[in-house]
Amino acid sequence: MPLMTSEQYVASLAKMKRNIWFQGKKIEDPINHPILIPSRKSLEETYDLALMPKHEDLMTATSQFTGHKINRFNHIYASKEDLNKKTKMQRLMGQRTGSCFQRCVMMDMANAFYPTTYEIDEKYGTKYFDNFKKFLIRCQDEDLIVAGALTDPKGSRGAKIGGDEQDKDLYVHVVERRPDGVVVNGAKCHLTGITNAHEVVVLPTQAMRPGQEDYAIAFHIPLDTPGITMIVGRQSCDTRKLEEGADIDLGNAAYGGIEALTIFDHVFVPNENIFLNGEVDFAGMLVELFAAGHRNSYGGCKSGVGDVVIGAAALIAQYNGTETASHIKDKLVEMTQLNEQLYGLGIASGAEAWQTKAGNYMVDLLLANVCKLNVTRYPYEIVRLMEDIAGGIMVTAPSEADLKSPEVGKYVEKYLVGCDVSAEDRLRCLRLCENLALGTAAVGYRTESMHGAGSPQAQKVMITRQGNFAMKKEIAKRIAGIRSANNG
Repeated sequence: MPLMTSEQYVASLAKMKRNIWFQGKKIEDPINHPILIPSRKSLEETYDLALMPKHEDLMTATSQFTGHKINRFNHIYASKEDLNKKTKMQRLMGQRTGSCFQRCVMMDMANAFYPTTYEIDEKYGTKYFDNFKKFLIRCQDEDLIVAGALTDPKGSRGAKIGGDEQDKDLYVHVVERRPDGVVVNGAKCHLTGITNAHEVVVLPTQAMRPGQEDYAIAFHIPLDTPGITMIVGRQSCDTRKLEEGADIDLGNAAYGGIEALTIFDHVFVPNENIFLNGEVDFAGMLVELFAAGHRNSYGGCKSGVGDVVIGAAALIAQYNGTETASHIKDKLVEMTQLNEQLYGLGIASGAEAWQTKAGNYMVDLLLANVCKLNVTRYPYEIVRLMEDIAGGIMVTAPSEADLKSPEVGKYVEKYLVGCDVSAEDRLRCLRLCENLALGTAAVGYRTESMHGAGSPQAQKVMITRQGNFAMKKEIAKRIAGIRSANNG
């Protein structure tokens, strides 16, 4: 069953006994909890679109292992065209949900694990490549959603990993080795979509050194495994979802993203689930390839959500009666220019892809990092311009309850009316603007643009490595006529 329906997906989650907490209380019914539903709805959209004929070219692919039609989110990139379709698919998903749709991490991790495990096996004679292929084929055939776990809590960033200066559990690590597997302890932060996933893939948070073998561990594990606890993170305006009959005030009532701090408390991992186990010399390769693939992803998803931001800005300008003002037109053009630059670099980094030893295609590392570095800036400016266009009423408007109040509703309707539009429709648009800028969607757009897939300094480090300044000095010397060997 390579393609599930969204109904089958929800039913598959309902069979799992997951340990999820929110605001100090265990969520006994994750399927119907208001905080988790919008996240699940975004993921359901990845199933629904894959079954629509007009979207199947972007949303599906053919497995090179089985020949089956599969969801593209579980695909290994077999060509540059695959990467082109990946970016277009992500833009489509951003447009459809106006939020994070939470399946990109596994897609990008898979395409990092594939070449890394291949090269580990080549050097050490391990079986990680086979382990990974078997897992991936199961994900494809069962159309599973897999969360990705990269970022450790770390504690003091200046302390040595595994040193005596701090709690060793601040990084996921092996605490016991058995003939049939390992036991791990630790935690991972910012796990996108994990509360509505079937499994999680864990990898080291950074390159490792000799002596840190217990921290160079990568594996997959079902999310109902004993010892795994998910603690849902807070979002601005999140408890609006808990209000009875909540709709207008949510801004985006249907879709959303969710993150969780995930604890691994003496979790047993069987040998067949392991993709890296002490090979410290390959931890950096794995992280670097994943980071590049995920930074490429931001050119698609952020431009898709950016389209929603631009649309909301243009719509509220119409409702405010300002859409013909020249300065409003200029702001919309600037927002569009910035958004298309993000998309263009997403496409470009895929178009300049290269083939790994394992056979899959990997994005151009320099362009992918430039793409993500721009993402740490441009969405902030796009949102700022939307806020400028919307006006202060975006954050001072009365509530949905006031609009519907028998006593004061008439005043809200009278004084918040727009240009040929009802107060309700104007409020709906303003709440969408608020959600994109400050609310739950900001997790998948504004703030997440800064730190998702690494903060700006992480991209600058990679750009320094990939910038090839030595070559550029040589071409400058040639054009300047400098022939001295000691001028480099």
